[in-house]
Amino acid sequence: MSKKSAGTFIGGMLLGSAVGTVVGLLIAPRTGRDTRKLLKKSADALPELAEDLSSSVQLQADRLSDSTLRNWDDTLARLKVAIAAGLEASVPEKGSVPESVEPQKSESAVAAESNSSANQH
Repeated sequence: MSKKSAGTFIGGMLLGSAVGTVVGLLIAPRTGRDTRKLLKKSADALPELAEDLSSSVQLQADRLSDSTLRNWDDTLARLKVAIAAGLEASVPEKGSVPESVEPQKSESAVAAESNSSANQH
């Protein structure tokens, strides 16, 4: 069970316990006085129950926040490495000509080439 699921389960269990207690008290075959006493005890326990639920939710939020920060830090580190590798790969070595760049011909070489191709036709 994941941490998030565990917190959700605990919160649901606490809420279900409170609702079950109230419903059980209302339909229990007791006298009005006994039911009121029991309801008062349950009402007195609600702040503690709410505090427990609040603590559980806060704990899960903290875990989620920590997990998100760790994931963000990991992603940021991988991104920095990828950017550095991309920059390194894009810088040509000294003395080498990138494959995609062809040497430029001088104007006289271009003119001579066009004259020789015109003479061949």
